[in-house]
Amino acid sequence: MAIETITIVGVGLIGGSFGLALRAAGFKGRILGVSSSRTIKAALGKGAIERGAPLGEALPESDLVYLSQPISRILQLLPEVRKLAPSHALVTDAGSTKREIVEKAATLFGDGPWFVGGHPMAGKEQRGVELADAHLFQNATYALTPSGSQLPDEPVVKEFEAWVEKIGAKPVVLPADLHDRVVAWTSHLPQLLSTALASAMVDKGPGDEHGELAGPGLRDMTRLAESPYEIWKDILATNTLNVEQALTAYIDRLGRFREQLKRNGLADEFEAARKERQRLSRPS
Repeated sequence: MAIETITIVGVGLIGGSFGLALRAAGFKGRILGVSSSRTIKAALGKGAIERGAPLGEALPESDLVYLSQPISRILQLLPEVRKLAPSHALVTDAGSTKREIVEKAATLFGDGPWFVGGHPMAGKEQRGVELADAHLFQNATYALTPSGSQLPDEPVVKEFEAWVEKIGAKPVVLPADLHDRVVAWTSHLPQLLSTALASAMVDKGPGDEHGELAGPGLRDMTRLAESPYEIWKDILATNTLNVEQALTAYIDRLGRFREQLKRNGLADEFEAARKERQRLSRPS
């Protein structure tokens, strides 16, 4: 059965962008939205969805259920989604951590409706459907985390993976626990470092009277600090151990830097870092 009706539960930045991206990629079916009345009105205005509906009305009609709410809310909703989604449907999510979601889904979902965890590595510092963008997923990695070692061999799963590619993203299939270990370094640690730097500037920085000396380096380094804690609360709570390990390694490295600074011995560190930055900057 082809995907003809998609329900986006949580039509914010990611959910709204997913709807817009599907339309831009040629999806001709129905896109329903489950959100607050204010968000539904804004999503309709942007064309991200064609109709708002309650969960109990939208899910039984759906071939694909896309959960793009905060992680704690996704975890709370999974049992209800399992009851309401039809047996042929695929349920997926866009949560930034995957282990807890996939583990809970594995206890609820079996041979239909199907569940595959997901995490589009795309976003903005601010949230809300008003910032939704049809091009948000262009060239972004889209992690897919099944409960087993590979994606279910089902038509609805294959079609969803195809739509991920059509919206411009690059699907990567990997275990949920590996995903969480990796993003602790590639996403969560950078956020905390940016936040810590901006916070340190408040307490120990030069003050407003010398703000004109803040160059683009500081602005670039503190860009992520604009993200509100509400976005990160669930992420950090569901990936605490991995983030702690990344922070510990980074703090140890800073300690080495402090000692080497006294001896003017940072040349090797700078060279290794320069090469790593060049590697990260190369097109994938």
